[in-house]
Amino acid sequence: MNAKQAIVREPSLSYKQCVSSHPLHHTVSLSKVKTQHNDYCEALSSLGLELIKLPPSKDYPDSCFVEDTAVVHGQRAFITRMGVQSRRGEDEEVEVVLKDYFEINRATDPATIEGGDVIHLPDRLISGISQRTNELGTKQMQDWLQVKVDTITNPNIVHLKSYMKYLGNNTMITIEEYDEHPLLKGINLLIIPMEEYYSVNCLAINNTVIMSNKFSYAQEIVSNAGFEVISLEMSEFEKCQGSLTCLSILF
Repeated sequence: MNAKQAIVREPSLSYKQCVSSHPLHHTVSLSKVKTQHNDYCEALSSLGLELIKLPPSKDYPDSCFVEDTAVVHGQRAFITRMGVQSRRGEDEEVEVVLKDYFEINRATDPATIEGGDVIHLPDRLISGISQRTNELGTKQMQDWLQVKVDTITNPNIVHLKSYMKYLGNNTMITIEEYDEHPLLKGINLLIIPMEEYYSVNCLAINNTVIMSNKFSYAQEIVSNAGFEVISLEMSEFEKCQGSLTCLSILF
């Protein structure tokens, strides 16, 4: 992605109350998560992005995961309607920022959709139909953004982007389950073993890919495909079922 700006939001003091089924959720360290978020922001800045920083929100423990609040394409932005009731409202300050750059529309009840389900490709979007996103949400998004949206249904997952991510140069990182998926035909697929699936959610900016430092094999695969790799510690975000793309909206 050729991005110039990134919206980010610092984790708040309520971050430990995030929506998560991760077995280590109770061990979240607020000091570590702040350090890891600072390192993330520094990595984005080092790649030339201008950071638009929103203040932390104690009312919304998950609000650092700004990606879920909006989907941006072309000259338009689509404000989502979260699949989890407790997260609805995180989008309000994000919308204020996006109004300065894009035409805006919103998902409406009973649609649900979260940005973590939406994969951006050069010619289309792929959206998960998941625990957080329904078909009406993808339909409303497609109608407003005026772009083709293909869908992959898996009611057992939170977000599709945890299992596939487009990196650029006709290359996608994914898991073996999607190795022969018809929607990915013609794309160079980098297949990651399921035990390293957390590394799939990575952030591609130009020819650089920011990845979790947890899995060296996945980093090697991406590096061998011709990308520069930056690795970051993401342990405290993983405990809240978040990762690299979750922490920013790029445009």
